[in-house]
Amino acid sequence: MKLLYCFLVTIALSTVGFSQTTSPLKLWYDKPSGATWENALPVGNGRLGAMVYGNVEKEIIQLNEHTVWSGSPNRNDNPAALASLPEIRRLIFEGKQKEAEKLANQTVISKKSHGQMFQPVGSLRLTFDGHEAYTNYYRELDIERAVAKTTYTAKGVTYSREVLASFPDRVVVVHLTASQPGSLSFTASLATPHPNALAKTNTPHELTIAGNTSDHEGVKGLVKFKGIARIKTEGGRLVAGDTTLTVSGANTATIYISIATNFNHYQDVSGDEQARAATYLDKAAKKSFRDILNPHVAAYQRYFNRVQLDLGTTEAAKLPTDERLRNFRTANDPQLVTLYYQYGRYLLISSSQPGGQPANLQGIWNHRMRPPWDSKYTININAQMNYWPAEKANLAELHEPFLRMVQELSETGQETARVMYGARGWMAHHNTDIWRATGAIDGAFWGMWTAGGGWTSQHLWEHYLYGGDAAYLATIYPVLKGAAQFYVDFLVQHRNYPWLVVNPGSSPENAPQAHGGSSLDAGTTMDNQIVFDVFSTVIRAAAILKKDAAFSDTLKQMRNRLAPMHIGQYGQLQEWLDDVDDPNDHHRHVSHLYGLFPSAQVSAYRTPELFSAARTTLLHRGDVSTGWSMGWKVNWWARMQDGNHAFALIQNQLSPVRANPEGGGSYNNLFDAHPPFQIDGNFGCTSGITEMLLQSADGSVHLLPALPDVWKETGQIGGLRALGGFEVVHMEWKAGKLVKVAIKSALGGNLRLRVPNALQLSKGGTLKKASGQNPNPFFFTEATPTPVISSQAQVSAMALKETLLYDIPTQKGQVYTLVAR
Repeated sequence: MKLLYCFLVTIALSTVGFSQTTSPLKLWYDKPSGATWENALPVGNGRLGAMVYGNVEKEIIQLNEHTVWSGSPNRNDNPAALASLPEIRRLIFEGKQKEAEKLANQTVISKKSHGQMFQPVGSLRLTFDGHEAYTNYYRELDIERAVAKTTYTAKGVTYSREVLASFPDRVVVVHLTASQPGSLSFTASLATPHPNALAKTNTPHELTIAGNTSDHEGVKGLVKFKGIARIKTEGGRLVAGDTTLTVSGANTATIYISIATNFNHYQDVSGDEQARAATYLDKAAKKSFRDILNPHVAAYQRYFNRVQLDLGTTEAAKLPTDERLRNFRTANDPQLVTLYYQYGRYLLISSSQPGGQPANLQGIWNHRMRPPWDSKYTININAQMNYWPAEKANLAELHEPFLRMVQELSETGQETARVMYGARGWMAHHNTDIWRATGAIDGAFWGMWTAGGGWTSQHLWEHYLYGGDAAYLATIYPVLKGAAQFYVDFLVQHRNYPWLVVNPGSSPENAPQAHGGSSLDAGTTMDNQIVFDVFSTVIRAAAILKKDAAFSDTLKQMRNRLAPMHIGQYGQLQEWLDDVDDPNDHHRHVSHLYGLFPSAQVSAYRTPELFSAARTTLLHRGDVSTGWSMGWKVNWWARMQDGNHAFALIQNQLSPVRANPEGGGSYNNLFDAHPPFQIDGNFGCTSGITEMLLQSADGSVHLLPALPDVWKETGQIGGLRALGGFEVVHMEWKAGKLVKVAIKSALGGNLRLRVPNALQLSKGGTLKKASGQNPNPFFFTEATPTPVISSQAQVSAMALKETLLYDIPTQKGQVYTLVAR
């Protein structure tokens, strides 16, 4: 079986043309986690998450389940918003933003729940008496196999623990072995922080936790959860106490952990958690650890092995991961970037599976009853960032939980649009939870932002552009249309300018002194950009589906009346319609660069003035920030085609959190630090590294757009996806130039390539130079309105690297190989 497994892995790797870098893709350490959760190693199957501490005497395996949330089905709209809307708009138009914010706090912000909390289930505790003196300690997380392992020697016996969260079997499994027969002895128990939950021994070989989640902000906690841990041993004795199971003198032991809840749907908690947990457990516990391990690895590698990256390796890769993190800023350690990139893909596979809940602010890993920001879905950036790698890093199926959440928000958000704003369609504010709440929360400074629906809807469109499934587009069209309908009804004519604007609007969480320290305004740049994308998406979708011509015409007319982007007195891209940006503002949110990424309204080739202004804004804001913000900046500098600056942000991200006094960085387990832990920075940086190597949002498939000097010598990658169904099966470079690239076309159509050096077809033949608009409809780019430029601004087009542009007609299912000419 082992030989067959190795053969299958070799075959999987060979499909992308090369093997992974010779250094294994493992996070490893020579010391236990101790009491620090951020030192523990995460495993997950999208439904269950576990943090493995790797402690010797007192092991902790902390447990989560994806639907264990406080509260129950509820709504948090504030109907008083509608009557106050004219007055809020008047105050903002008169420049009294702080007064408008005060009124919005009274009438718009929810008087009910401000969102529910993602909560832990508890932890498995294993106590090993007599193991206080140990040697040869080692622990690892193998992200090629999704298995955590701890080994050490005590009293001449080598002990090993393997932990995984099985994808096919939906259980967490802990497998313990000893190098000498009859040497394995320990006591197991389950613990939980829930005051209304009970942990006890259920049978002579089972431990259980049963309880329900917390009431929170007036919402009754109605999620019931059941956890069962069953121990199977080879040899030895198993003795049950009231709350413990003690194993003595065994050869091996396997612990199967099943957790389930009564959650069926955001409107339904009528499931049977006990029957579900027992069903999963009974099925899994019939299997040996190896019989669970092999299908688990195969199911995981179905996703993971799609992308292979090799940036080279050095002696630095031989050190423990925490030491490499400390040294990265000064050491030459390209393999740590490879490890971090693939770790981001590992975390998405492990926290987001089809049919499950989306990865939240902490993925699926949380040990606190009251986690930071409730570990919810913050949809003014953070939840979207979690899914930036999904399509391009070849994990499209794992986008499904987020896409389904957007569809569910389009259901709950209809009532919010109607009750609070008198509008058709649907909308959401800046935050939501498992109950798909769409009301405004946390105070008007944060919550008076109406673009949550508009932004999240673009993920549905993105999924279509990568996959090209017209039947899928037809199913999501009502969601896209509903997001546009809201803005059709919500936009108003600005009092001082000839444009339609969002009022009240906001540039999330930032506030100029010119507005009295309020984030509220009319026609903020981010709002304008999002509305432009929402209208453009529906116009294109309707044309593809041959429907809604009259509605499309309305959107075209209204889009022509939207405020264009502005370049201010300092040459910056303005954040607000008025030129009030402060060049010394280093706020973590740089929301008005949404148009640069993830949108493509700001382009190196189509909008050179806006491109230059975006760079000025990035320089004003600076690099060091919170973790997620640095992750976003990697993507922006990649779009700027400045690989060295993007790499500097990766260096900031891969710094110990305490080394960045202004925030950001990474914990020892490479979790992103806001601080505290937020997983969005991991996913944002994975997206940014992809953008450094491949971009496809600006009319072509652009290869090596932002290769930093430190990666130029040699490198290769395979498996990245581009719009229009194209996949870069294999790409390698030397001295910053492409040597070979193989691209598969899943849909056919024109492949427009932008490359740094001349290429030819591998079997001979010249390539056609491209010109004009790309005829492939998946690469259509809307014309960005001409910006308004301050008379005081000094704006000059940036010098861009020389590139070549080719058009290659492709057939569905064919692979096209090109080599340097």
